[in-house]
Amino acid sequence: MEGDINEGSVPPYYREVYEAICSKKDERVQIEVFQRLLNSTDLPNAVQSQIAEHVDQKDGFLSKLSLYKALALIALAQQGKQPSPKLLENYIQEFPKPQLRELKDLQALRMQPVQESPLVVTQTLAQLLERDAVQVELIPEKKGLFLKHVEYQITSQRFKISVYRRYSDFDVFHELLLQRFAYRMVPALPPKRMLKGVLTSTSEREFIEGRRRALRRFINLVARHPFFSGDELVKTFLTFSGSDVQNKLRDAFKRAGDEFMTCKIATQAKEYLPADIQAQFASSRELIRNILNSFHKLRDRAEKMAERSKENATDLLMFGRELRHVYSNSTWGTLRQSLKGLSVEFALLADKAAQQGRREEDDVVEKLNLFLDLLQSYKDLCERHEKGVLHEHQRALQKYSVMKRQMMSATVQPKEQVSVEQLESRIVQQENAILTMELRNYFSLFCLHQETQLIFTYLPITSHILGAFVNSQIQGHREMGEVWNDLHPKLSCLFRGNNGIPSPLLTPQKGNTKTAVAFSHN
Repeated sequence: MEGDINEGSVPPYYREVYEAICSKKDERVQIEVFQRLLNSTDLPNAVQSQIAEHVDQKDGFLSKLSLYKALALIALAQQGKQPSPKLLENYIQEFPKPQLRELKDLQALRMQPVQESPLVVTQTLAQLLERDAVQVELIPEKKGLFLKHVEYQITSQRFKISVYRRYSDFDVFHELLLQRFAYRMVPALPPKRMLKGVLTSTSEREFIEGRRRALRRFINLVARHPFFSGDELVKTFLTFSGSDVQNKLRDAFKRAGDEFMTCKIATQAKEYLPADIQAQFASSRELIRNILNSFHKLRDRAEKMAERSKENATDLLMFGRELRHVYSNSTWGTLRQSLKGLSVEFALLADKAAQQGRREEDDVVEKLNLFLDLLQSYKDLCERHEKGVLHEHQRALQKYSVMKRQMMSATVQPKEQVSVEQLESRIVQQENAILTMELRNYFSLFCLHQETQLIFTYLPITSHILGAFVNSQIQGHREMGEVWNDLHPKLSCLFRGNNGIPSPLLTPQKGNTKTAVAFSHN
C-alpha cells in the first residue's frame, strides 16, 4: 500500500468501523464519538493525544479519510510504534487491523449522548439567576443583658424557608466556604464594626443598611454559584433553624472536607486543561481587571447621580417651605394662601425626587455593586492562586532540593544508618507532598478556568444594569414632569386681579403704559 491513504486502498475492516460510528445525517464522524473510540483502545493518554493531534478535524467532525488515518495510527501504536504521519508515508505493507471492540459495541459509541467536557461551564446568566433569590431583611433589634445586636431574616426562594442569622454566623459561613472552595470565587463579606447605640443615629442607620445590602449580595452570589448552590454548607446556612448554626456548619464542613478531596476528577484535572492554559489565564485576568476598573467608575457615577437626586429632593422641599414665608409679614392673605398651595406642589416634587434617588440606588447602584463584588472575588481568587498554591509548591520544591543535597552528602560521608534511613523516609514523604501540590496546582488552574467562564457568563448583566438605569430615568422624569405640568397653570393666578394686594401698589406709573407692581418693604 502506498503512503497516502485513499478510500480504495484501506482494509475492509476500516470501512466497517466507519459505518458503525459515522453520523447518518452527513456521513462524518463526530469528534466526541471518535474520542470515545480512542479512549476504548486503552492506549496511554499521551499516545492518544498524539494520535488526536495528527488527525484532521473540522467543525467538530472527522471526514471518512481522517478516520481511516486515525485507525491506521491506532493499529501501529498498539504495535508499540510511535504514531506520526511520517510513519504512514513510509509504510508500504497493508495497514494492520486495530484492536477495537465488537462492531455492535462501536455502534453504541455513536448512540451515547454527547458528553460535555467537565471543564466547560454551560449555564446561562438566566439559569444562574433562577437558581435562587435570597432576601436579607433587618429584624427589630434585640437587647441582650449588656449589649445590643443586629439580626437578619434570611429567606430563600429555592428552599421556601426563613431563618435568622447574625453577622457572626455569616462570618463563620464565609470562613468555611473559603476552606471548602479554596480554588473558587468566594465573595468578600462587608466589614464588621462594633456598633454603639444601634439605629440611634444617621451614620449608624446608614452603616447597618449598607451592610444589609452587602450581605444580601454575598448570599445571592453564593446561592447562585453552580458549584456552591448544591453544597451541604450552603443548604445548612439557608435552612437550618436551630440555635447553634455555627457548629452545624462546622460539622458539615468536617464531613465534606475541601473540594480537591471530594471532586471525582480533581487528580485528572491536568488532562482537561488546554495546552496554553497559562497564556489564557494571563489574558483573561488582564481583561477582567480592566472590566473591574471600568465598572468601579460606572458605580461611582451612578452613586453620585443617586446622591444628587436626594439632594434635589431636599432643595425642592426647602424651596417650597421658603415660598410659604415670602409674604408672611404682609396683609396679603390671598397671595399668601396661593404661595402656600404651591409649597404643597413642591413637597410633592421633593417626594418624587427622593423616590428617584431610591430607584437609582436600589435598581442601578445595587446591580453594579453585585457585579463588582463578583469581579473583586475573581481578583482575590487569582491572588490566592499565586500566593497560595504556587508559592507553597515552590517552597516544597526548595525543601526537597535541600533534602536531596543532604542525602548526597550522607552517602559521601559515612553516617549512622538510622539517620540515613530517616532522611530517605523524609524524602519520600516530600516527594508525595510535591506530587499532591502539583495535582492541586492543576486543579486550581482547572477551577480558575471555570470561574473565568462564570465571569464571562455574568457579562450580559450589563444590559440589565443599563435597562434599570434607563427605566429609572424614564419613570422619574415622567412622574416629575406630571407634577410640574400640574403646577404650571397655578402660576398665572398668583397676581391675577389684586389678589389681596392694596390697589395703590398696582397703579400704573406715569409715562409707563404697563402695569407696575411695587413691593412694599413694610
